Amino acid sequence: MRRKLPPTREGWWFLLATVVVGAVAVDAGLNLFFLSFGMMACLLVASGALSTIALAGLRIQRIPPPVIHAGTPYLMGISLTNRKRRLPSFSVEVEDLVDGRPIEKRCYFLKLPAGRSQETSYRHVISRRGRHRLSGFRLATKFPFGLMVRAKQVTAPLELVVYPALAALPPAVLRALPAPRSQASREKGASRHGDLAGLRLFRPGDDPRDIHWRTSARRGVLFVREHEDDLGHEALVELDNHAGAGAQEFELAVSRAATLCVELARRGLAVGLLTRAAEIPPGAGPDHLARLLRLLAFVAPDAGPRARSRCRPLVRVRGDAQIELPGVPAPRQAEHA
Repeated sequence: MRRKLPPTREGWWFLLATVVVGAVAVDAGLNLFFLSFGMMACLLVASGALSTIALAGLRIQRIPPPVIHAGTPYLMGISLTNRKRRLPSFSVEVEDLVDGRPIEKRCYFLKLPAGRSQETSYRHVISRRGRHRLSGFRLATKFPFGLMVRAKQVTAPLELVVYPALAALPPAVLRALPAPRSQASREKGASRHGDLAGLRLFRPGDDPRDIHWRTSARRGVLFVREHEDDLGHEALVELDNHAGAGAQEFELAVSRAATLCVELARRGLAVGLLTRAAEIPPGAGPDHLARLLRLLAFVAPDAGPRARSRCRPLVRVRGDAQIELPGVPAPRQAEHA
C-alpha cells in the first residue's frame, strides 16, 4: 500500500497564501496576521488528518461480469466496505489499475457510513481477446476542503479472460443454419418422442435422468440414452487456424467462429469446436459454451497439420474468415461479408 498527499490547484493557491501571510506576520509583527497564519496552517493539518481518516479501514472488492467479449462494453462491479466502527467516509473515488496505471474509469462514493457496504460499477471496453490482468486499486479523496488529494494504492490482482468479439454473420449463413429447437424440447424433464437410438457418453448439459445406470456401472463412466428426436441436434464448428492468414483476417475468423458457437447454442443445439490443436466434443449449457469461448480466446495461428474429427463439421471457418457451410456458395458469403 502506497500513500500520496499532493495538493490540488486550489490547494497550491492556499499554500501560497499561507506562506505570504506567514511572511507578513513575521515582518510586520502584527497579531492579526499571526492569528490568520495559525488558522490557515490548522486548516492544512486538519485537511490531511481528516482525509487520512476517510481512507482508513476501507475494504474494496471487484465483482467481475460472468462474460466479457472484446470490443463490447461490460460493467465491472466495485464493492466498498467501511470497517470503521463509528466514523463514516466521505467523497471516496476508486480507480482500477493496470500495471500501476489507472484505466480512467472511476467509481464515486459520496458517503459510506460506518460498518456499511455499498456497490457501484463502471463501464469499460477491452479491445482485444485473451488474458488481461488488473493489478490493484487507487483510492482517493479530497475531503474535507478540497485542498489536498489523499490517495493510496492497494495491490489486488485479478486476471480477466476476454472472449473474442462477436462479429455479424452473412445473412446466407444465418438462413442455412439449423432452425431453433422448440423451448419444450429443450426443457429438462420434457417428454421424449421417438424410439431409443442407442447409448453415448455423458456430456455437459445432458439430462441426468437419461443416464443408463446399468451400462454406466459396468463401464465405469456415465452413459446416457439417445433418442431419435435427439439425432441431428449436434453441431461441430471447425476453425482452420493455419499460420498463413493475415492478422486482421485471422481475428475476424476467430470472431466468426465464436459467433457461430453462440448462435448455435442459442438455437438449442449441442455445439462442439475443432481447431488444429484441440477439439471439444459437442455439449450444451452455459459452462460448456464458456469452454468453447475460452478456447477461442487463446487460439493462435498454427502451422501444424489440419486435425481430423470423428464427427463431420457442420460449419467450417477458414483462416481468411470465409465460412464454408453446406448449401451456401462461397462467393455469396464474400459478397454479404
